[in-house]
Amino acid sequence: MHRVVVIIPSRYNATRFPGKPLALLNDKPIIQHVYEQASRASLVDDVMVATDDKRIYDAVINFKGKAVMTSGSHESGTDRVAEAAGNLDCELVINVQGDEPFIKPEMIDDTVNMLNNDHRTSISTLSRKVTDMQEIFSPHVVKVVVDDEGFALYFSRAPIPYHRDEFSELRVTSYELQDAQIKNCNLEFYKHIGVYGYRKDALMNFTSLKQCRLEKIEKLEQLRALNAGMKIKVKETKFDTFGIDTKEDLRKAEEWQNISL
Repeated sequence: MHRVVVIIPSRYNATRFPGKPLALLNDKPIIQHVYEQASRASLVDDVMVATDDKRIYDAVINFKGKAVMTSGSHESGTDRVAEAAGNLDCELVINVQGDEPFIKPEMIDDTVNMLNNDHRTSISTLSRKVTDMQEIFSPHVVKVVVDDEGFALYFSRAPIPYHRDEFSELRVTSYELQDAQIKNCNLEFYKHIGVYGYRKDALMNFTSLKQCRLEKIEKLEQLRALNAGMKIKVKETKFDTFGIDTKEDLRKAEEWQNISL
């Protein structure tokens, strides 16, 4: 079996929610919730936070976690993960977003298993079936389509695949009525869940590549991997997550956590 390390990229100066990793969710910093969930994954050998901010570093150390300081010039969390992974003795690297306090350990294990079970897989990730029309057509919800073996064909902010015949019949404007018709037609849409597993060499190769045309258009970095010929395996998960981008999201997360307890 491969040695597996979860790296959680975390920065303090988020545009919409500065200080987000240290914001309290039911008396714990968000970053601590993410760390503890990742630590429960059964196929993981180690977990660490990669950050460019001493306040986040100190907070992680204070709750007995592991952290490493990284450059403040990275353009993406993936670049930060790659810097941290470059100094580690491991074969597989799992990138868990630092604003996903409800990530399930089973989801992380699934990304590991996809890499362990298929040597063709360079990157692994998850999807979840979605039937809500607002999510299907929202540009903030990334959709994915896969081939018959579960490898990603494309990721998009658009509703893909576009069901031409069925969509041509959806002429009502009410989301509720459209939702009912979508469910009755059994149309399949899958939203992308943003946890990634990488073979370490694939991660290093990926972050050395320049942005491709489609990535610039859709603002989705996974399209860079597809453009370079990397194979991304996608598994459907029954679990959903709730990423925190704003203070309003934090309030909703508190309600979600209280309901799930």
